[in-house]
Formats: sequence, C-alpha cells, structure tokens
Amino acid sequence: MDIILFGPPGAGKGTQAQKLSQKYGIPQISTGDILRANVKDGTPLGLEAKKYMDAGELVPDDVLIGIIKDRLLQPDCANGFLLDGYPRTVPQADALTGILDEINKPIDVVINIVVPNDILVERLSGRWMSGCGASYHTVFNPPKAEGICDTCGDKLFQRPDDTSEAVSNRLDVYQNQTAPLIGYYNEKGLLKDIDGTRDIDVVFADIDKIVASFK
Repeated sequence: MDIILFGPPGAGKGTQAQKLSQKYGIPQISTGDILRANVKDGTPLGLEAKKYMDAGELVPDDVLIGIIKDRLLQPDCANGFLLDGYPRTVPQADALTGILDEINKPIDVVINIVVPNDILVERLSGRWMSGCGASYHTVFNPPKAEGICDTCGDKLFQRPDDTSEAVSNRLDVYQNQTAPLIGYYNEKGLLKDIDGTRDIDVVFADIDKIVASFK
C-alpha cells in the first residue's frame, strides 16, 4: 500500500506515521531524512542538493523528485511506502504523480489528520524536546522528572519555533501550502480526513481501518 500522510504541526502525524510503519512493515519516508542521507552518502543528486542547502536555498523540485524516485525504488518499498510531509505544493504533487505512474506505484490513499488551530497552538506551545529526539508536553505527556528526558537523561529544551507566536505563523504557512493539495487529492478521490483531536490510539484505529481496506 502506498500512502501519503498530511497533518499540520502538532497534529500527531509523526506518531501515527511511526505506528503505521511498524504495523505494516513499510518505510516512513521523510524528504528531510532522504536529503540528509543522500548528502551524507555523496550521491550525485545529494551533491547537487548540497549546493542549494549550503547556500540556504530550497532544493529545486526536479532535484528533490529525483531523490524521492530513487528512494521509492529501494527494495524496502516493494510492499508499499508512507510519504511523510511530501508533497507540499501542487507542482510537487504533479511531479510525484508522474514519477509514481512511471514506476507503477500509484497512491492508494491520502490521509489528512485534521486538528483546529487553537488546539494545535495549545499542543505545540507546551512541547519540550530532548537531544535524543524524544518529545514531551507539559500537560499531555510530561516527563517523569521535570525538565529531564526519560530516555536519555538529558535536559529538555523548547525550540524557538514552539512559542505561541511562532506556532501561529507555522500553522498559517502550513494551511496556505496544504489547502490546495487537499482539494487536489480530494478531486482524485484519494483523500480521507481523520479527526486528530482524540486519543492517539483512537486516531490510529481509524487510520488503520482505512489502510487495512487496501491490503
């Protein structure tokens, strides 16, 4: 099964992506991760991308889609994949459709986790991170010891973009980017909205029902 997962910052998209990946044995593919991997491995596309990244510029769509195509052709994608955070624009969606048609891996479903902005601001502005990547929340998921990561013992920190003002700006950008894509995939009959305001396991159960129908 080939899946695209959408969700604004704070919607729990990363958690749901991990749960889907683990249950169905399909890789969770993040553009940031594969860009960094290609740069680290010194692939031709990675070296091309590095020029733009080093200059603080966005990697052009043609370079990015080439890297994504290479990733989707890897053996671990034979039984499906989960695209996390891509595409971000309609031109990227068009390019992705062309690549997927070429390699005969059409998208089965686009899952859109929906959460109102006021709830997202509450979630994100209380979020604290650890150097090991673990995430906590002062209300919803506090660490056992205040300010200390349960996993690695490091002191927790709050990212500058998790302040209320920064969060509101991030959500505005996401909505402006994503709204056209919602319509794009809805017209294709691929979009499934999921209420992301509920408990993590309840949200996953709904997503799981959708995904299981494509097995």
